[in-house]
Amino acid sequence: QVQLVESGGGLVQPGGSLRLSCVASGFRFSIYAMTWYRQAPGKERELVAGITSLGYTTNYADSVKGRFTISRSNAKNTVYLQMNALKPEDTAVYYCRTERSGVPYWGQGTQVTVSS
Repeated sequence: QVQLVESGGGLVQPGGSLRLSCVASGFRFSIYAMTWYRQAPGKERELVAGITSLGYTTNYADSVKGRFTISRSNAKNTVYLQMNALKPEDTAVYYCRTERSGVPYWGQGTQVTVSS
């Protein structure tokens, strides 16, 4: 079955960087777009970034443009989110997501906390 496993979260100071990874299994990763979402306490889950199947096109939420970069390795069945210049408002649980035939699949999430 489809599995998405995120890692790389943690505690970082403002201005710092983290790289999240999401390893996929159970489906043909290379033909599906992938996205990263996040959910802060008391807020709705929001789209952070997306990437097409071959990685040629990416999109970002306005709040992270210029600071975050989404990428993927189809050889490793992995999607990444490089996060630079982190701010306290980036604190959230980060999830990777894909969709097959209209059915969404989510990972378990990884916590990112930005605090001094």
